[in-house]
Amino acid sequence: MYQRGREVCEAVLATNVDDLEKWLTPNFGRLYEWEKIRERPHYPHLPHDGKADKRLTGGMMACWCTHSICYGFHCIPVGEGWNDVFSAMITRWPKAPKRVIYDFACALGPYCWTREPQFFADTQFLIDGFHAAGHKKCSTAAFLKTYSEVDASLALLKTSAAECGNSGMARIRKSVSYMLQGHAILYTWVFISIWNRRQIQKLAHRQERLA
Repeated sequence: MYQRGREVCEAVLATNVDDLEKWLTPNFGRLYEWEKIRERPHYPHLPHDGKADKRLTGGMMACWCTHSICYGFHCIPVGEGWNDVFSAMITRWPKAPKRVIYDFACALGPYCWTREPQFFADTQFLIDGFHAAGHKKCSTAAFLKTYSEVDASLALLKTSAAECGNSGMARIRKSVSYMLQGHAILYTWVFISIWNRRQIQKLAHRQERLA
């Protein structure tokens, strides 16, 4: 991410618009740590495939690890839905994540397994403890707490990492809202690069204190 951030900085300082646009063109509307390795498949036998899951306004969806480090983000024209998370993983991850913690993992799991059962065969889709309280009608098989009672190491996961990261991105929400999409993506990417760098530094300091 440092290297990508440096490339962005050099391009902006050089004001070389042509090269900057060429760099953005392959992934316009999105920036991830990994290059796109496959297209998002279409599933003609699923009547609602690819359609918006919620009738809300758009924004950006970011993918976070449990250390509050952002893997990347993409713009969404309407409210965030299961397709946004599915598409990010299917087009960027060479191998599906072992565990996905998401507010609506109870619905995201079936959504992913229905479309790519082999790719997501070994993936757990779990709802963190904070959001699980609102899922009264969902099976406890989708709750992280259920598995934490068997595997104590899962209780140590920082499940609020995404919430912390998203709250951090709220600092630039107003500024980004006045920008064209291309400028907004660059601005957000620089912000996330700095955010990630600080998170890495915090992790390094913690390790030094424990050493």
